[in-house]
Amino acid sequence: MSKGLLYIHGKNGSPTEAEHYRELFPGYEVVGLDYAAETPWEAQAEFSRKFDLFKARHDHVEVAANSIGAYFAMHSLSKKTIEKAYFISPIVDMEKLIGDMMTMAGVSEAQLIEKGRIETSFGETLSWEYLSWVRDHPVSWTIPTAILCGNNDLLQPLQSIRDLADRIGAELTVMEGGEHWFHTKEQMAFLDSWITK
Repeated sequence: MSKGLLYIHGKNGSPTEAEHYRELFPGYEVVGLDYAAETPWEAQAEFSRKFDLFKARHDHVEVAANSIGAYFAMHSLSKKTIEKAYFISPIVDMEKLIGDMMTMAGVSEAQLIEKGRIETSFGETLSWEYLSWVRDHPVSWTIPTAILCGNNDLLQPLQSIRDLADRIGAELTVMEGGEHWFHTKEQMAFLDSWITK
């Protein structure tokens, strides 16, 4: 049986991050998804097409996705044949994240509606179109999933991740001292152990 793991990176990440997962998935073709999408609606078309090409080569496909990569995956791959998904620090409550950024930037909903797009001092662009899309498209995901997050994730409240895990029946593992970005030696060792067990 031919097996494949498709890795989906987060914002400012790279498909080359998939290299890390090669030895964790022996016998699998491990590929990082190289994508240009910056919104969930762009991801729906791009991820679906690229997943189908990958799936055509394998009988058994699993997905590992990081941060916003997991959010995009939940919106674009929910109807695909995936044996298991591994979500690392997934963005699960995009509406709250956008709301937090609006608060940080001192932008009201009325201002965002009026201007449509507002650049922030911290490098993010707030978009009324994006916020409206998020509100109109709640996550619907039924694929068997394991979620890893840190209790010091500053982008997503732990309760939001717990709520999603409960709703979709996912196995949730929380690393004490873990952050949104798993990158230290200790964090990566924890991640590796989580996947291999």
